[in-house]
Amino acid sequence: MKLLATAAALAAATFATFATAADLPDLDGQEVTVVTENAYPPLQFIDGSGTAVGWEYDAMTEIAKRLNITVTYENISWDAMIPAVSEGQFDMGMTGITIRDDRAEVVDFSDPYMRSEMVMLVRGDEERFTDAASFAANADLLMAAQPGTTPFYVGVYDVLDGDEQNPRIKLFETFGAGVQALRAGDVDLVLTDGTAGNGYVAASEGKLKIVGEKLGTEDFGFIFPKGSELVGPMNAAIQSMKDDGTIDALNKKWFLDFKVGG
Repeated sequence: MKLLATAAALAAATFATFATAADLPDLDGQEVTVVTENAYPPLQFIDGSGTAVGWEYDAMTEIAKRLNITVTYENISWDAMIPAVSEGQFDMGMTGITIRDDRAEVVDFSDPYMRSEMVMLVRGDEERFTDAASFAANADLLMAAQPGTTPFYVGVYDVLDGDEQNPRIKLFETFGAGVQALRAGDVDLVLTDGTAGNGYVAASEGKLKIVGEKLGTEDFGFIFPKGSELVGPMNAAIQSMKDDGTIDALNKKWFLDFKVGG
């Protein structure tokens, strides 16, 4: 009876997998060019062997299987990504992009594949401030940010005084460069979503920590040129991955077991 029950369970799981696959569109090997920055661990980054890896790469591998597409990757800086996708230079973009109304005017978003909360990343021995208010109150303290990103705008409007030219915000081309500046003592704060922040803290051996309350939530989505026919199939694949536990498995792999550079 035990063997029969196990066999029945396996058969049911197999049937469910086939049923899910059957419900998804088959794009017949369509070539899809995905652009990314490779600078936002653990979503996407270059590991110690020089290989591009991360949560989003694993997700795209799974999506490619489910939709029968052939994926190629290109690399671009963050500030050029949304304009390039908007102009149709690439089929889609991925780099932990927050879904926002102003961006949706120039690109189409997938449904959210992840929700994250903004946190304050600081050096492990930081004692001069413990939250956003005490950081803002000390004019000697500096913040790193990438221009045009959600952390930049949260820093400007929710932490500081609303002045986008505030000299206390030091601009960096990549998120990783900002973290390096933090570790070197050139700046005192990096705002980031909790996923990346927790990954850096876990790998820092006490050299980094998170302080203060969370500063809000953000939903991440893939981006596409306006009117892209890929949006519907991508949304169907994302939903199927949520339904069958694949998203949860990726979260465990990259956010609970992840070590930066490991």
